[in-house]
Amino acid sequence: MKSVTSDIDTTTRRARGIGIRAVAKQAGVSTATVSRFLNRPESVSAELGTRIRAIVDEVGYIPDASARALSSRRTRTIGAIIPTIDNAMFAQGLQSLQRYLSSQNYLLLLATNEYDLDVELAQARNLVSRGIDGLLLRGDAHHEALRDLLQSQQIDFVNVGVYDPDKPYPSIGVDNEAAGRCIVRHLIDLGHRSIGIVAALQRNNDRAQARLRGIISVLAEAGATPPPEWQIQVNYKLDEARQAARTLLQRSERPTAIVCGNDVIAYGVMLEAQKLGLAVPQDLSVVGFDDLEWSRHLQPALTTIHMPTDEIWTRAGEYLVQTLAGHPAMMHREIDFSLVVRESSSPPKWA
Repeated sequence: MKSVTSDIDTTTRRARGIGIRAVAKQAGVSTATVSRFLNRPESVSAELGTRIRAIVDEVGYIPDASARALSSRRTRTIGAIIPTIDNAMFAQGLQSLQRYLSSQNYLLLLATNEYDLDVELAQARNLVSRGIDGLLLRGDAHHEALRDLLQSQQIDFVNVGVYDPDKPYPSIGVDNEAAGRCIVRHLIDLGHRSIGIVAALQRNNDRAQARLRGIISVLAEAGATPPPEWQIQVNYKLDEARQAARTLLQRSERPTAIVCGNDVIAYGVMLEAQKLGLAVPQDLSVVGFDDLEWSRHLQPALTTIHMPTDEIWTRAGEYLVQTLAGHPAMMHREIDFSLVVRESSSPPKWA
């Protein structure tokens, strides 16, 4: 009796045995035309491309990536290293990046580092060993050995989520320090002076560091620098955010507003405030960063900084694809953020 596994193996071998010549013959074109279409679909007419794609799908032809890499010295593979996949912003950004790279016939390889620079370096070495053509890195906090590795291997890279025009490394993102100043100015303009901070952990996270610098600078200008016990750092987790809120809100003197390192932290702060019997925003204003989808659906809806995540990651992908193609690309690109005022912020009761 023939096994199912045997059938699958036979089908796989048959598909691998179908060559580009068979596709070209059936399409009535040269193998060079088929190869050109597979590498750069836009290089042939739409009608011809549709015909070749239909034949490729019909016969089950799968290009040999290793052979293509040997001939072109390119694998059409982009690597990306992010801190964690347990973050809605990263998931959203990667989806946009994947969509763009797929449209350009590039493959995305993903690795995580948990904000550990040693792990990031090891992951970068793994990706380089697998033949990536380019690499996306989150932020600009990296091992110097990582930059040396990429330079020695002549691998283009871009820092995503930051805008650092004074540095020699490509960057595409927002001015996080300016975003921090913007969100806290909103609270100051509402009349708040007793403002607590539940920030993200700062270790190896230059985006969170920049946001916090912006927040502190505006509070200092307003003469409203919070005491150390009103400045707490947590992971991007609801339970840690709730614990931080409990610490701040159960004091005899508590803030009238809390600025949070991102929307997830803000969700946790709002949940804990409501559990403690405080009304948001009547008793406590809460603001965040990122503008996740849930932020506009909460009751009350969250005031936050909108980060154009889709555009940031798509532009980063475009930078690498254009650079790898030998086309000029803008080395530093600032993407605009915006303040989104919703229901979770209002003047303090006595303002």
